[in-house]
Amino acid sequence: MTFARWFMAAFAALAATAALAATPNWLTVVDTAGGGHRIGNPQAKVKLTEFVSYTCPHCGHFAQEASGALDLYVATGKVQLDIRHVVRDPIDLTAAMLANCGPAARFPRNHAALILAQPRWLPIAERATDGQQSRWYNGPGPARRRAIASDLGFYTIMAGRGYERVAIDRCLNDEALAKRLAAQSRADDEKFNVRSTPSFAIDGTMLAGTYSWSLLQPQLDARL
Repeated sequence: MTFARWFMAAFAALAATAALAATPNWLTVVDTAGGGHRIGNPQAKVKLTEFVSYTCPHCGHFAQEASGALDLYVATGKVQLDIRHVVRDPIDLTAAMLANCGPAARFPRNHAALILAQPRWLPIAERATDGQQSRWYNGPGPARRRAIASDLGFYTIMAGRGYERVAIDRCLNDEALAKRLAAQSRADDEKFNVRSTPSFAIDGTMLAGTYSWSLLQPQLDARL
């Protein structure tokens, strides 16, 4: 190879590397200004909203089926995903608070860790003893949420995300966060009339009869 050809090849490689470096990692771009977590390119052609409850088995099934595939759509910059909590009970609230623990950029993976682990912890919740339910539904909010996190293994899940127990407890003790998440869930219900989970909206319009990736994906593709 002549020097000129070597130089041109090296220049092309450097240009390609620079182009890749200049491309944002849309999966780590998170905007919370609208009350949810908008993940991805703010200029994306398609704006997808997902309404999710951590205690909803169908939401867990959707996450298992779609999380990797949906990430690919967001990663292209063509789809922005807005995840919004549907808070139905203290367990939902506890999981939502842990998903929100730390900087906003950590939310996507916190959320994924909790919802993808649902098959491990939801059966425990469904078989809860009277004593467990008493701890979960009575007393000060922080104590109830710590009991839920302990009984359902949330501390272990969050430890896998790099959180120490003191940091987890700090998030669970945050009453302002608890009130904000509950209020946002009520506001979303009033605005979008969310009747089941998971539910989805594209560009602000709710999708009828859409609860699985096999039903959602064609609707995304049709708009891209």
